[in-house]
Amino acid sequence: MRAARGRPYSTRGARQLAVPLVRGMPLLGGAMIKLSVNGRDTEVDVDPDMPLLWVLRDTLGLTGTKFGCGMALCGACTVHLDGQPIRSCVTGVQAVGARRITTIEGLSPDRSHPVQKAWIELDVPQCGYCQSGQIMSAAALLARTAEPSMPTSTRRCPAICAAAAPTSAFAPRSIAPRN
Repeated sequence: MRAARGRPYSTRGARQLAVPLVRGMPLLGGAMIKLSVNGRDTEVDVDPDMPLLWVLRDTLGLTGTKFGCGMALCGACTVHLDGQPIRSCVTGVQAVGARRITTIEGLSPDRSHPVQKAWIELDVPQCGYCQSGQIMSAAALLARTAEPSMPTSTRRCPAICAAAAPTSAFAPRSIAPRN
């Protein structure tokens, strides 16, 4: 759902809130919130209920994390919170606290992360819109399980991709299906 001026509404769960964003700031009163994003400490003056996604995109200018469904289903908004994948579209910024946030921009400054290298080598992207969320999900999976099975990789990296990007990209090359 979009606001009249083309600005997205902030979201919480499956419910749309009527809180349009104006120049990256909510129309409600803000609060100074300390965050650790991509290894840097920062403070933001935002509504504590604002989804982390909009803080990252509109307040901090980190636009690699995308808005997809707003209901934590598609995975386009996936970031790491202390190394665990979360859906930033439904995570209020106040819930983050002092934990470390890693976005696609912080995964690797030069695309040298093994998942990013494999993504490029295997020519995975379709339209590319949701790939940052898929890469973040895959990186978290591989940090926990070095050699996941195909069923494990598709179960642990759920992402709904309208372009139908192959889920085999989540599996290490040695176990990915061969064409």
